Amino acid sequence: MKEFVVIHDYLVSEEVVGDWDGNEELVAERINEIYHMIYDLAEEDIETEELERLLALVWDNWIGQEALPEIESDDIHDWCRHVLDNREQYLEN
Repeated sequence: MKEFVVIHDYLVSEEVVGDWDGNEELVAERINEIYHMIYDLAEEDIETEELERLLALVWDNWIGQEALPEIESDDIHDWCRHVLDNREQYLEN
């Protein structure tokens, strides 16, 4: 159940994201936007563990991406929608 996941437990600050040549604040904002988007797009009755596992994918998939500071909200939405629509593929293991 979505309401049992505390999104604030996942959000990051610029101190956590590492060195991004002065773009640390922007990178933290983008990562947090992705977390929020996954959470917002997930259905209300999603299993808690499943949502937590999907949220864990955000850091693993995005923190090393050089394009992160330039990514647009539409692209974030598309990626999050793709992950949710194809969650079986992402949650295998």
